[in-house]
Amino acid sequence: MNINDLVDHYKSVRNYSLKLTKPLSSEDHNLQPETFVSPAKWHLAHTTWFFEEMLLKPGLKGYKEFNSLFVKLFNSYYQTVGKPFNRAQRGNISRPSLEEVLQYRTFVDEHMLKLFNSSPTNEQKELAELGLNHEQQHQELLLTDIKFAFSINPLNPIYSINGIGINVIQPSTSNEWIDIEEGMHTIGHSGNGFCFDNELGQHQVFLPSFKISKQLVANEEYLAFIEDGGYKDFKFWLDDGWTWINENSIEWPLYWEKIDGNWHSYTLAGMKPIEPKAILTHISYYEANAFAAWKGCRLPTEFEWEAAASKINWGKRWEWTNSAYLPYPGFEISPNAVGEYNGKFMSNQMVLRGSSIATPNGHSRKTYRNFFQPTLRWQFNGIRLAK
Repeated sequence: MNINDLVDHYKSVRNYSLKLTKPLSSEDHNLQPETFVSPAKWHLAHTTWFFEEMLLKPGLKGYKEFNSLFVKLFNSYYQTVGKPFNRAQRGNISRPSLEEVLQYRTFVDEHMLKLFNSSPTNEQKELAELGLNHEQQHQELLLTDIKFAFSINPLNPIYSINGIGINVIQPSTSNEWIDIEEGMHTIGHSGNGFCFDNELGQHQVFLPSFKISKQLVANEEYLAFIEDGGYKDFKFWLDDGWTWINENSIEWPLYWEKIDGNWHSYTLAGMKPIEPKAILTHISYYEANAFAAWKGCRLPTEFEWEAAASKINWGKRWEWTNSAYLPYPGFEISPNAVGEYNGKFMSNQMVLRGSSIATPNGHSRKTYRNFFQPTLRWQFNGIRLAK
């Protein structure tokens, strides 16, 4: 990416974060009802801290921090640059104010433009591109985090009357199966375009023949699973999943609620009736795996998903796969702080492929490897079956 395109991309991404927070009050910016959720104000500050810490402090001559204490507050998990602030306490950071965080963003943006105008090295340009992709990840998290935070409010607050992810219906509701013949398939990223380090190490994988559904599972299909007692029958569940649903009284997808005998779901446009043919979302890996077992099917592996990506409709939901998040052949962790970005999370996580309706434009590709713990379901995730 040449420097002019990089500057334009920088401005576009940074402005989009502010656009996403425009519907929020100052009080909304500090909500953190669960540890896995981060406040909107923290997202705005942390993504700014990334540029300051990774690029400006080591790379812009004469740069002085906006506030030297911010490194203690807005470091997420980078042990290389100091002890991170307790994640569960991010919502308790009332100071700095939202106004000061916005001033911080402006300050860093001004200095990033100075860096761009000072003949940055290729390494600096690559780091800036990583920072922008990092911010795009947080833009999606910002939306899903505010949805979760709003959902516990009995007033069912509205983020936007247009919402995001309301009743996304597929082009066809017919359940078509695509046949993929056995053989060797190339997995992983290649070329000059951006990717994260966990996508590198392109390699060949042999896959036996399999079938994969062209469509994602719809609400009406999952409702049949619920009504058939799917959450009450242990034989469909992995042992950890069975323990999880019983210990947490899980009986239906996140945000679902039966009102006057009819199913509704909380959305970013408030509480809405569930559209039977809309694509299912907000389910855990354990629920996805149990539903697949109930259907006499399974989840695809991440390699099967990538091999079939050009033949399926994807991009509306992150799709759970049956693959643990592990390194590709030859994967190496960078010795600097950037090395903490992906590699250290390669345990106790499952891979999701594709993207979702909350994923920013230009931030999806068939080699993208998202990953979350198997109980988490606050992202816009769904199910694609294989057999």
